Amino acid sequence: MAAPTKDDAMRDTLPLLDAIPFPALTRGRLDTLQVNVGYRCNQSCVHCHVNAGPNRTEAMSGDVADLVLAVLARRSIATLDITGGAPELNPHFRRLVRGARALGVQVMDRCNLTILSEPGQEDLADFLASERVEIVASMPCYLIDNVDRQRGKGVFDRSIAGLKRLNALGYGRDAGLVLNLVYNPQGPSLPPPQAALEADYRRILGEQHGVVFDNLFVLANMPVQRFGSMLVSKDEFESYLQLLQDAHLDANLAGVMCRNLVSVDWRGFLYDCDFNQMLDLPLARGAKPRLHLSDLLTDAIDGNSIRVAGHCFGCTAGQGSSCGGALKEAAE
Repeated sequence: MAAPTKDDAMRDTLPLLDAIPFPALTRGRLDTLQVNVGYRCNQSCVHCHVNAGPNRTEAMSGDVADLVLAVLARRSIATLDITGGAPELNPHFRRLVRGARALGVQVMDRCNLTILSEPGQEDLADFLASERVEIVASMPCYLIDNVDRQRGKGVFDRSIAGLKRLNALGYGRDAGLVLNLVYNPQGPSLPPPQAALEADYRRILGEQHGVVFDNLFVLANMPVQRFGSMLVSKDEFESYLQLLQDAHLDANLAGVMCRNLVSVDWRGFLYDCDFNQMLDLPLARGAKPRLHLSDLLTDAIDGNSIRVAGHCFGCTAGQGSSCGGALKEAAE
């Protein structure tokens, strides 16, 4: 693979990733619909694989949101995982949550915490609690300098305020109000062991801020979009991919999220995972190069082959990485 140059920093990293072989994977039963309702966000984080930010305009329409609910009902899907951007900024977010909960579907909100203090979102925490939404909150460190360096000045303090607000509503304390935190490394390195880091989070956030939570999810940074471009600009792309490949464990292949999850973009098109969505590697079948949510109303995708490339090693390296944290420790 030819070494990229700094001039390639903002170019698509897919050609570099596509040149790296990865073991073949096949889908199992679909139990999670992960829906990206838009790329607009109130933050612009360095590690963001979505390249989200305040100036993004892509947003799921009401018609597509209705289709999400129809597919949940038609396929008896157990979990709706809502992501973005900041998913709460989509005007149909609350209707989508209410509709899914009315179907008895578990709803997860990938929340950046600072959205809870944005103008117009003052009642958001109360809404999430009233609908018993599971919150998966970005918290890449328990130290202010590290968080603000990765996510922007003042983000740590606003995040702590958000966590305290959620705790006051019962999140992290009551069985039906689940609050999980998400850790990402600061740069091109593998994340530390999940259990040990979770213990540190509990101790420091508890002692210094009085914050409690249910679980810490430790995720590897994926070499796509903003983070991938940053690696290219620093001539670290190849070395990071090699690190992921060298740490690959075949045992992690059985637990990767794409086996039982499908990713949906704001237009309703389907992908094997959120990372494939960002690389525009759509889920396909036969002569149809791009499947849509509407296809799930009539056809199942169980048994489909999964589109893979070099970035997939980010999910199988070391302890493994998925939307629910480390694969190895989850299995144990």
